[in-house]
Amino acid sequence: MKNLVEHLSQYANYHRDPRNIATHFVGIPLIVVAVTVLLSRPGWEVAGIWLSPALLAAAAAVRFYLRLDLRLGLVMGLLLGLCLWVGQALAVQPTGLWLSAGLGAFVVGWIIQFVGHHYEGRKPAFVDDISGLIIGPLFVVAEAAFMLGLCPALKQAVEANAGPVAVRGA
Repeated sequence: MKNLVEHLSQYANYHRDPRNIATHFVGIPLIVVAVTVLLSRPGWEVAGIWLSPALLAAAAAVRFYLRLDLRLGLVMGLLLGLCLWVGQALAVQPTGLWLSAGLGAFVVGWIIQFVGHHYEGRKPAFVDDISGLIIGPLFVVAEAAFMLGLCPALKQAVEANAGPVAVRGA
């Protein structure tokens, strides 16, 4: 299994334009919420917990993220927990509302992603490696941490492999 630096570096190779990274801060959360919403049916409430395919997928993803890094895995777990909450709230709504919210967010999220990759001039990372679909959300969290001055050693390691984010207008 690749380690955290290897996964993030490979993904970062496709994301060095700041405009592309910015679109990922909107597009990827929309896609993750959309998938969670769509996988929240069928679902059943058992002892106050909404059991659904979304819960199984989120649990598997969190396990993967925690194996890569405890701190980032915990953040991803919290964020996926929020997605599950939204998914459950929409899953109990009429089918039209649930489906239009899920599909609408999914389509808009992907449109935003492809706009970002137009700026980048490169195809999305998942085209060459399907693991990019699970690394994308982690990349967004890592980039947010980098912007906040957190995880400097991780940022340095990723940039040593993928190069720094391009500076525009300089």
